[in-house]
Amino acid sequence: MSTEMIAGQVLYPGSAEGPLLKLTAPLSFWGGVDPATGEIILGSHPERGRSVSGSILALADPIGSSSSSSVLLELIHNRVAPAAILLGTPDAILIVGCLVARELGLKAPPILVVAREWLHTLPNGRLSVSDGMVRQIS
Repeated sequence: MSTEMIAGQVLYPGSAEGPLLKLTAPLSFWGGVDPATGEIILGSHPERGRSVSGSILALADPIGSSSSSSVLLELIHNRVAPAAILLGTPDAILIVGCLVARELGLKAPPILVVAREWLHTLPNGRLSVSDGMVRQIS
C-alpha cells in the first residue's frame, strides 16, 4: 500500500494523520473505552491497555450502543479521540457524536467505511485520511 490509496465511504468528513491502531476484535466505545484517557478498558479485549487517542482507528466490527456516541463526544471533548475512524460496516451512532461535537465547536474525527478485506491488510505505520481516501505516509 505504500503508493496505493484506498477509497472509503465518508460517513463524517475531515482529514487526519496518525499511527494505525488496528483492532483485532469488535469493540463498543460504551464500556470499552475510557472517555477520560482514550484507553481501551474492556477486560477481554485483545488490545486492552492501548490508547485510541490520536490514532487512525481501524475497527472492522463496531458494537453499537446508543451511548457510544456520547463516549465519542467525551473523547473529542477531552482531546483523546482517535484522529480518524475506519469502519468495516457503517455505524450511525458514532456519527451522532461527531455531529454534536461539531455543534459545540469541537473538531471531530473523520469516519469512513472501508472494505473489510482492506482493513485487515492495512500496513502498520502512519496513515493519512483525507477526502475519503486512506494512504500510508510512512
